[in-house]
Amino acid sequence: MVEVKDWNLNAMRYFVKKHANESQELYADDGRREFAVDNPFRKIRRYKDAIFNIYCPRLQQRFGYAAIVGSVIFPFAERTRVLSLQKPFLKKDEGEEKSAEYWPIGGRDELTRHGLSTILPILRRDRHSLMSAALADDLRGWLVEPDFASTQRRPLEMDKNQRTLASSRTESGYRRIKGPAGSGKSLVIAARAAKLSDKGKTVLTVTFNMTLWHYLRDLVARAVTSKGWLDRITFVHFHEWCKDVCIEAKLDEKYAEMMQPIANIMSLNLDPKEEARRLRPILAPILNVDLPVMAQRAVSSNQVAKFDAVFVDEGQDYLPLWWNALRGICKPDGEMLLVADATQDVDGTAKNWTEEAMSGAGFFGRWSQLSVGYRLPPDALQMAQEFAQRFLPDDTRDVPELDQETLDLFPCELRWIQCPDQEAMRQCVNAVLAMMRKTGAAAGTANADITFLANDIDFGRTVVDELATYRVSTAHTFERDKLKQDRMKMAFYLGDARIKATTFHSFKGWETRLIVVHVRRAIGPEGMAAIYAALTRLKRSEAGSHLTVVCSAPELADFGALWPMHEDLFAASSSKGGVLGRTVR
Repeated sequence: MVEVKDWNLNAMRYFVKKHANESQELYADDGRREFAVDNPFRKIRRYKDAIFNIYCPRLQQRFGYAAIVGSVIFPFAERTRVLSLQKPFLKKDEGEEKSAEYWPIGGRDELTRHGLSTILPILRRDRHSLMSAALADDLRGWLVEPDFASTQRRPLEMDKNQRTLASSRTESGYRRIKGPAGSGKSLVIAARAAKLSDKGKTVLTVTFNMTLWHYLRDLVARAVTSKGWLDRITFVHFHEWCKDVCIEAKLDEKYAEMMQPIANIMSLNLDPKEEARRLRPILAPILNVDLPVMAQRAVSSNQVAKFDAVFVDEGQDYLPLWWNALRGICKPDGEMLLVADATQDVDGTAKNWTEEAMSGAGFFGRWSQLSVGYRLPPDALQMAQEFAQRFLPDDTRDVPELDQETLDLFPCELRWIQCPDQEAMRQCVNAVLAMMRKTGAAAGTANADITFLANDIDFGRTVVDELATYRVSTAHTFERDKLKQDRMKMAFYLGDARIKATTFHSFKGWETRLIVVHVRRAIGPEGMAAIYAALTRLKRSEAGSHLTVVCSAPELADFGALWPMHEDLFAASSSKGGVLGRTVR
């Protein structure tokens, strides 16, 4: 690990400045002023800490840090001058001998005359006992550019139907689009928002999930052609929008009064489970009715700025009241777009969207339809279709059609592990670690592409805590404390360098190539819809995709047996002493 600085130490005076609080910073003086400069010695330490704590989790806790060498090279300076700058930033136990081996400094002479082994004496060792092929594989899994990052550089790919919807508006300005998972509903929202922004229009893009707006913003970034689009397109989740317009309309005192019962319970510092139990009966009426009604009042006060267009993703999660509140923020000649997939009705709200409710919400005529599924690999799509046929209601079932032209282009590995509840945590952890062994340059995926999904917060937390014992860092949302959970959700995005871990609901609308799903329960239509949503997050790729399901729900055992790779862990009979048995296909 090498940091190169092409500084000319004769052009300015570089020195270490000690502050009153005893902290030290690297400064420069150009003859007119003194100013802090980027500190390469601290930067290389941060790199080393990141490799130890995140990228090579199997390094020994006690001695593994020594396997990482961080060097700073100044190709246009004398080494002795650089050493004097480095010294104040070494720790007390890092003397001259240790720093020469583990924090080596290179200057002009070392680089040109004596060779790299002079700068990095560790290279002269025949073998390093702390390094291994397994550790090198760990690091390779992080050095590969994540699939998300490479995808972000490519423009949106859309079929003819999607492009037509993204480039046009209806006569009334109101449009509703339905389509199954992976059919491109979010693509249409992003492309239409980008097109309007390029024309100087303002767009409000609203999600129900706190996490989803990150994903939509990344899609829009791939479609816009004009500068300053972030000033014209606003991304927000619905209840945050309600709060914002209430404050903007000077209803902040009324808002605070309405939310006071929630604040009172949260101020008691109760156990998270007890807090959730007490909040449950008051959250629904406040968030589902009282707050949207107040937001509707706020936008009708003419004190709130209006938008040229309002777009709503995952519309099946909304109530008609919420939509009608949003209508007030749209300019009279503006556009309103709602996209929905009733198959992913995880909250049971889709049944509220009757045709009568639709006409009262400004919609007339038929839904625009997206039918072909472009997200899932063909094998995974067939499993999703089978799940929907077996477990989802006929009146809300809308499964993606297979794109016949791509039948053999997107391989995937599908694994189902049916196991007792007490074995599930260990199986999930093993599945995530196994995913880490599948990443690297050959696969075109990084560890950061791995996502673990669970629909039980407490179980999810046990898995990420267990992964931490293997020094595997995760960006997760498994938190019972509501304020902490909300902050985690707002910070959750695919660009994070860590493995992702969240609930089925929070990952709805997202996609990635490496997924581990845990299913503890399979009860009721909403529960089945949540499982379906999780199974349809897998993103296809010509380089391959991987989905592992760890299931403790007996209701799904027969379905799991259909998967290409199937393991059945079962409690053995008493004659076998209670040891777990395994059947593998």
